[in-house]
Amino acid sequence: MLAGAVELAPTVGVAAACAALGVPRSSYYHAQRPEQPADVARSRPRSRQALSPAEEQVIRELLNSERFIDQAPRTIYATLLDEGYHYCSWRTMYRILKQDAATRERRAQRRRPTSTAPELLATGPCQVWSWDITKLRGPTPGIWYNLSVVLDIFSRKIVGWLLDEREDAELAKVLIAESYTREGVQPEQLTLHADRGAPMTSKTLSELLIDLGVAQSHSRPTISDDNPYAESQFKTMKYGPTYPDRFASIEAARAWMRWFADWYNHEHKHSGIALLSPAVVHSGRAAEVIATRQRTLDAAYAAHPERFPRGRPIAPQLPKEVGINLPRPQVTEPTTATPEPLPTEHPASRVSAAERPLDAGCSVG
Repeated sequence: MLAGAVELAPTVGVAAACAALGVPRSSYYHAQRPEQPADVARSRPRSRQALSPAEEQVIRELLNSERFIDQAPRTIYATLLDEGYHYCSWRTMYRILKQDAATRERRAQRRRPTSTAPELLATGPCQVWSWDITKLRGPTPGIWYNLSVVLDIFSRKIVGWLLDEREDAELAKVLIAESYTREGVQPEQLTLHADRGAPMTSKTLSELLIDLGVAQSHSRPTISDDNPYAESQFKTMKYGPTYPDRFASIEAARAWMRWFADWYNHEHKHSGIALLSPAVVHSGRAAEVIATRQRTLDAAYAAHPERFPRGRPIAPQLPKEVGINLPRPQVTEPTTATPEPLPTEHPASRVSAAERPLDAGCSVG
């Protein structure tokens, strides 16, 4: 259309030709401009205030010298002023560095090594324990009590706890040793996971674990998600309706913790373990309780099948394995060449999303 407008313009005029063919007149006039050679430089004239190429080279060598290679331009600028030199402003130093693509972090900083995420797997009780320490408010501001809790990540049972006014490695040693003996753990059976607090990484506790044959595992530095089970248990405790705002004394805090641990282990229906109590799972009675629940559901289904439009209800199932930072299963994409036929599903075998077993990865209740 633009070429037609160019041919028609000498006969009927530019305005009429563009209007007839629907071509903007600006496009027409732009097409009439002579093309400039590609090698013609279109740069602004150099300012008389700008540094000469030789001066820029001196500053560039100064910035990259052994003395200033790890310093920021502002610091270099101030140092040179103190010594009686002024080459340019610190902003000009940044422009020169930008020309060389050298405006990254210039200061020498410590490069921390890359930490590997801990990967822990438990298929039964007393295989992986997780423990942590939290603060409980005392009677007045500034007074805190230190609560240490050891949790079995498979059964979610509190296998041991200790409450004291101080946070100490010797107390941690007593807590782990008593929990180990009470649960009847054997050497080379258990892995103990914790964060990198002082009691967790102390030499005192490390020597005890070596003597007991317990493997150690620690969270990565600055990563709070590596200890999810202990953190989830603390949230269940502190967000419950019975948790007090403050404890009148350490004896009162210990009394409340005894009640809470008993309730949590024997009455709390945990969403991560098929709505069973931790004590049931820890003692190996989960299959028996689930079978009893299933018989109840089967009886309800037989009496009123119309109330279950999705078919026979299935009781929540206990995860076969749980862990911390377990690798996600790789999903293989189906090939389009040989698609597999979809199986015919019987209505009675359908399970709703709410009734399926919880993911055995790292979900906690």
